[in-house]
Amino acid sequence: MGLEEYKGVYVFAQQVDNKLSGIAFELLGKAKDLAKDLDAEVAAVLIGYEVKDLADELAAYGADKVIVVDDPELKEYRTEPYAHALASVIKEFKPEIMLVGATAIGRDLGPRVSARVATGLTADCTKLEIGDFPINPMPGREQKHNQLLMTRPAFGGNTIATIACPNHRPQMATVRPGVMQAIDKIEGAKANVVEFNPGFEPNNKYVEILEVVKAVSDTVDIMDAKILVSGGRGVGTPENFKILEDLAAAVGGEVSCSRAVVDSGWKPRDIQVGQTGKTVRPNVYFAIGISGAIQHVAGMEESDLIIAINKDESAPIFDVADYGIVGDLNKIVPALTKAINEAKAQKN
Repeated sequence: MGLEEYKGVYVFAQQVDNKLSGIAFELLGKAKDLAKDLDAEVAAVLIGYEVKDLADELAAYGADKVIVVDDPELKEYRTEPYAHALASVIKEFKPEIMLVGATAIGRDLGPRVSARVATGLTADCTKLEIGDFPINPMPGREQKHNQLLMTRPAFGGNTIATIACPNHRPQMATVRPGVMQAIDKIEGAKANVVEFNPGFEPNNKYVEILEVVKAVSDTVDIMDAKILVSGGRGVGTPENFKILEDLAAAVGGEVSCSRAVVDSGWKPRDIQVGQTGKTVRPNVYFAIGISGAIQHVAGMEESDLIIAINKDESAPIFDVADYGIVGDLNKIVPALTKAINEAKAQKN
């Protein structure tokens, strides 16, 4: 079978408890961009039980077609039946590109599916585009066009690698949540639904789920926050994060941090911003005591408004900031918090 038989940009539309995850819409947004360059259709692969009603929602965010695999064996996520379902879709419909979210589910599912369909997988991508590969012509080597160029951090985020899969199909990637942008919802959109069921025969690889225990957390996911007050090593001590928490409370935001803070054990990893943490797009991002290393900037540079506070006037964070304040954060942040609280009091 030739590579030219593979057509279309496909997205694994993750759902949990019959509710679509935000990463599905983000991937569809990027799939629309890629499909435009390839003159191809965008298809969402919806796997679960009694999930067909979600198809129109996927159409509203850019899916030209929704392939539904619906079976009682798919009610909860389990590796074996889901891998069988997605691999079967790929073998049947032959997509040129297959995108999966780099969520807990996607990171488990993607590698297993790529092995079953004998193709490569680039994990945890932060950028996708269509281009030539090798990117720069090389003597004695054919340069192939219209390839999926998959960019991801490597070596702990210390370098960036761009990878292609020119000789196998589909070209598969898992994509970090929060990196891609969903399109504006298309009201009234209807999906072209294709129902497909490869058949499921439970075997000793099928895990039996005895109970699902949902964790309860008081922490808001920083990817959902509209305002983030983020601290770096320059904050000085874990106790000093109290002044950042006060500012976050005053502006109605959440506290986040850089990798250096997590590595020092000051804050948990689930509030880390950056290539090895989470990618965020808040309306306002306060970068306090953060130098602005490329690994951190990659996780927050798409914020609408960036305000940096740092005592080092040459810190790289000022290159991406909309507003910068050079000075002692221990004086500036409490003064800013006080001014905001006084303004709120006068307004009320």
